[in-house]
Order: sequence, then C-alpha cells, then structure tokens
Amino acid sequence: MKVEMNLVDNSNNPVRTPTNGDPEAENISASTLSSLLASKDRDYLLPPATEADQVKISDLEGKVIGIYFSANWYPPCRNFNRVLIGVYEQLKSNGSNFEIVFVSSDEDLDAFNNYRQGMPWLSIPFSDLETKKALNRKYEVESIPCLVILQHEDTKDNATFYDGVELIYRYGVDAFPFTKEKLEELRREEKRKHDSQTVTNLLANPDRDYLLDQTITRKVPVDSLVGKTVGLYLSAQWCLPCVEFTPKLISIYQKIKQTLEEEGGEDFEIVFVSNDRDQNSFESYFGSMPWLALPFGDPTVRSLAKYFDVQWIPCLIIIGPNGKTVTKQGRNLINLYQEDAYPFTDAKVESLEKEMEEAAKSLPRSEYHAGHRHELTLVSEGSGGGPFICCDCDEQGSGWAYQCLECGYEVHPRCIRAVTPQSSIEDRDDMVREKSNSPNDVESNKTKFVSPNAMELKKEELVITSSTNRHAAFGEEEFAHCW
Repeated sequence: MKVEMNLVDNSNNPVRTPTNGDPEAENISASTLSSLLASKDRDYLLPPATEADQVKISDLEGKVIGIYFSANWYPPCRNFNRVLIGVYEQLKSNGSNFEIVFVSSDEDLDAFNNYRQGMPWLSIPFSDLETKKALNRKYEVESIPCLVILQHEDTKDNATFYDGVELIYRYGVDAFPFTKEKLEELRREEKRKHDSQTVTNLLANPDRDYLLDQTITRKVPVDSLVGKTVGLYLSAQWCLPCVEFTPKLISIYQKIKQTLEEEGGEDFEIVFVSNDRDQNSFESYFGSMPWLALPFGDPTVRSLAKYFDVQWIPCLIIIGPNGKTVTKQGRNLINLYQEDAYPFTDAKVESLEKEMEEAAKSLPRSEYHAGHRHELTLVSEGSGGGPFICCDCDEQGSGWAYQCLECGYEVHPRCIRAVTPQSSIEDRDDMVREKSNSPNDVESNKTKFVSPNAMELKKEELVITSSTNRHAAFGEEEFAHCW
C-alpha cells in the first residue's frame, strides 16, 4: 500500500467504484457486516478504549458505517484523526446512526493501543491480520488515511463512498448521511456560492470590512481590491516549505507590480491568510511581506480554507478582476513560469506552454549535469515525463525535463549545469561527501520504507514517497492537514 500526499483533488464526483466491486449492490445487512468485519473466531469488535464490553457486529445493522484505515506513525493520519473525532462526536451527540470501525496500519500492538486510546469508535483487533487484509483488498486501499462510507440501504441512489476523508475535510458534519442526494445538495450550494463570488464577500465579514497593511495598524478597505487580480496566500511561519517559498513569491510579486506600473492599467495584490500559531509568529512572518493580510485569528481565515478546499500549504489562490477564481494552482505556476505566469489565466498558461514547446526544440537531447553521475535525457509529458519535483531546485516542474532513465532523477531544463561525464561524477561525489558531513541531513528528508508489519502484510510495504517532503499542510506539524 503506497502512502502519498493528496495535493490536489480535481474530481467532481466523490464516488469511486473499485474494479472488483459493485457499490449499488452493497447491502449492509447483518450477514454482509459479518462477512466484512468478522472472522471464524470472532463476531465482535473492540469498543472504545474507555469502555470494557465488546460490541457485537450485528449491532451495527441499520447504521451508516465508516471503515477507517489509518496508522499512528503517519502524521496526516494523526491530523485527520483529530478532525474525524470532532465530526464523529458531534454526529453521535445529535443522535445520528453513524459508526466508525478502525482498521489499523500500525507497526505493532503498542502503537495500535496508543493510537486507539483516543478513538471514540470501534476497532478490528490488531491481531486479526486476515480481516484487515481482506478489507484492504475489497476496497482497494491505496493510501491512508482512508475512510470508506457504507450505506445501510440497498438502493440505487446510495453507493459506497471511497472518498470519506475528502468529504469530512470538505463538509464536516454536513456531509452526513453521505448519500448521493445529500452530496449533490452540498455541491449545488457550493456552486451557488462560487457563482456569486466577489472579492468583497470572500474577504470581508459583518464585523470587518478592511485588511491590514505591513504596519499591522493601518486598515485598508477590502473594496480597494475590486477590479484587481488578487492572490490569496495561505501560509505559516512554522511551515518550512512556506518559509522557502515566501522569498520567491516576494520577488515575483515585486517584478509583477513593477511591470504593471510601467505599463499602466490593471493592478495585482496579495493577501496573506495566516495559519500561524500565535500573534507574535503572525507579526514576525507578515513583517517580511510587502502585501496585505487578514487579521490573525479572523474567522474568515478558516472559512476561506474550507471554501477553497485547501489542504496543503503553501497555497496561492488567484482571484481575477471580476472576483471569480482563476486558479488554485498559483504556487505551481509561479514555480514553473515565475513572473511570466501573470495573470495566471488558462489562456496565459496555454501560451506559456506553447513557448516552452518551441524552446525545447533547440535543447540538447541529452546532458550530463553537475551533481548527478548519469546521463540525463530530455523528456516531455508525451515521452515519459510529467509533473515532477526538480532534484536541483526542489520546486515543481511540468512538461519538459531532463530525466535520468536509470534512477528517475529529474531537473528543469533551466537548472541544468552541463558538464563532461567525468566532471559530473566528481561533482556528485563532492556533494555526497558534503551532505554526509552536514548537520542538516535529517532523516525526514529521505524516502522512508516502513516495516511490512505496519499492517502485518508480509508481501507489501508501506512507502512514504519523497514527494511528501515538498509540502506541509495546515495544522500543528509538518504534513498536517488544514486548519
């Protein structure tokens, strides 16, 4: 099972049907529950750690059930767990017929018990390897955390929902009872809000119609942004990728502003939306920025994160002069095209992609790069390439790249430092020696392979891909989820 970070969800349909299942035939009767959750030696589930009595699986009949695949060792699981606990307890206090069953991916019994200690729901015993394996196979679990929602009614209008994590993050308790009808209603409401979106109703609220400038004391009317292209920059000082990206964004911002001033006409502004932990951190971080900000702790901060379904920071959302959303991928476009990305529209991106295609025609088909010993081959999305993280500048790339066909090393064409083959090897050896002597060579920057016993699956490994090192998410620790 591969554990990855979900950075962008472009799906408009939260129902995913596995290749070996029919969600419309999923009838959560007592017999179905038993076949899913029981074993030949067990017809019960473990209760919450605060309770003593085992819970009969048959007691779940008639309830909406969430099968929750998670692990204590993985930070995104721990962060989602906190959110899920809040939603679960609120639903239970409202008398909702909702139950969760935890399927552990923990490495050992102690880790399982420690994680389960704070869970108010039921669990598959850690020792029941066969049931856990069967559930993973049935629901084709590819990443954690994963929450599969099972409906208790066998109707064509109710399907098995495989994106429970996304639904909880996006809608919270409002997603219940997770029926197609309910989710379509929520999407219609979202569409209505987006259709009527303006920069004023995004950034102002009944108690505040202003933003803060760099002095933090002067108030700038929200209405002053009407007619401008506006970037909403969701970031935090505790987040290392944010701290790395902010200086680049400042430089690009200043270049865009200078160009627009010289040309006259439209204007560009950025508004900092802080996920800092306290007022001092906010003021320290915002003090380095040349743009505007929402006040620290303002309720609009959280509502924006939910409205735009922001899960990972840093995130740059672009709002056009008409007040409508242009893109949520502002950060990626800045990394790819720098100041040329402005005004971030589809037409501009298409033009830049065509320019990149033309420029690639004159590039060497292969190069040796300082810092890597193998020959790198020029590739595009149509010839083995695709979105990647540049191994030289650690920023996102797309389209054309120089790629090592032996080990997958990739760099932007602009980052290539061409050398002879022998020089490439010597430079690489120097870098390795320098890195091995560096106190900053931390374990978290490496691809991590976790014991197969993390789910007691002897033939599978749980892998955190190196891409998880490039993004932090809103929360209290790196790779935490939003807000």
